Amino acid sequence: MTLPPPPHLPFFVYGTLRPGEPNHDLFLRGRTAREEPARMSGLKLYDGPGYPYAVEESGGAVSGELVTARPQAYGELLAALDQLENCVPGDPRSLYDRVARQAVRESDGTPVRAWVYVAAPAVAARLRARGTPIESGDWLTRR
Repeated sequence: MTLPPPPHLPFFVYGTLRPGEPNHDLFLRGRTAREEPARMSGLKLYDGPGYPYAVEESGGAVSGELVTARPQAYGELLAALDQLENCVPGDPRSLYDRVARQAVRESDGTPVRAWVYVAAPAVAARLRARGTPIESGDWLTRR
């Protein structure tokens, strides 16, 4: 059975893909139509270290950017981000799962459905047990 292609949703990025972070220019430069500050509830941020993991947990919220890909770059960007995040749908060895969740634009409070990479179940369990949370929910304030 072949899976249907994923819908063309924007991406909610919260770590090394944010402006000024190391992967932003490597993966996003020239591929985006818009990038805007946003928040996503229902997530708690943990230090990787070196990169963050968002873990699905009620009561938490994470700051990031809502990234809208240029239409002609969407497929290429989706594949590149899946590879960067070690996300292989259905593979239990993946570090992250790509899931569709609701983000909220900081500029006007508009809800937007977006892809977000969250810690895969085994990784999330380890982080909940022994991880270092980033209490602010903002990777850029971790230092």
